[in-house]
Amino acid sequence: MPYRFLSIYFDKDIIEGRAIDIFKPESVKQDTALFFVHGGGWHSGTRALYHKIMRAFNEYGFICASTDYRLNDVTIFDQITDIRHGYDIFTGILAAEGRPGRIFVYGGSAGAHLASLLTLAEPGECGEMAEFGDYVRQNEWIKPVGAAFLSMPVIFEPWEDIFPIIWQDMQKIIGVPYTQRPDLYRKVSPINYISGQTPPVLLLQAENEHMFPLEQTQAFIDKARYYGCHAEHRVYTKAEHGFFYDVERRQQREAFVDILKFVTRLK
Repeated sequence: MPYRFLSIYFDKDIIEGRAIDIFKPESVKQDTALFFVHGGGWHSGTRALYHKIMRAFNEYGFICASTDYRLNDVTIFDQITDIRHGYDIFTGILAAEGRPGRIFVYGGSAGAHLASLLTLAEPGECGEMAEFGDYVRQNEWIKPVGAAFLSMPVIFEPWEDIFPIIWQDMQKIIGVPYTQRPDLYRKVSPINYISGQTPPVLLLQAENEHMFPLEQTQAFIDKARYYGCHAEHRVYTKAEHGFFYDVERRQQREAFVDILKFVTRLK
């Protein structure tokens, strides 16, 4: 299916990491649009990582957007600001075209962590700034109608047998060691934002996940269900951390179909 592609930068002076790519099919058939947040340990990655997946969703009539965020000399609170600005731009574009304000959020690994904070927390609740550069939020906040998270750290505090490199990355992006400011780590722990207002969520995990324990994912699911929220969980056999970046391999196709079914069931 033919599609239209657009890159939008947040600021007049292009600042690395503050841009989104939008893929719009020639024929939009879905009321829900998809918003993607890439992973990369909070210090690498690009919005282009999801281009192939976005094109695949275009085939089903979905408008899709993929956001970047600053990666160098920043904290996680700066990254949350960037993601909220990208989301705000996307909601504005949908509104300008007369589209319903229905957005489904997806993220993988560090991107799942950031996407979950966008989805679960209210603007400013994590401690992020509302403004940066030229950009001031232009649209009313619209909570996502649902989300899917792959290989997500549901807590941002140390756990038994934590993968050393991941803990190093987590402390680096907070900006201060955990021992000095544990409150900041709790502020960006997704599980702390689950409430009765949490939208439907789908958690995806690789069978060979080596970074974020399955027990944590289950704890997130259990808490969401305790609050009466719809939460589902999928584990993909012989898959590895962060495997969903294309739709070629069996596990990738399975994840694509699971997300597609989950989105289309949302009311």
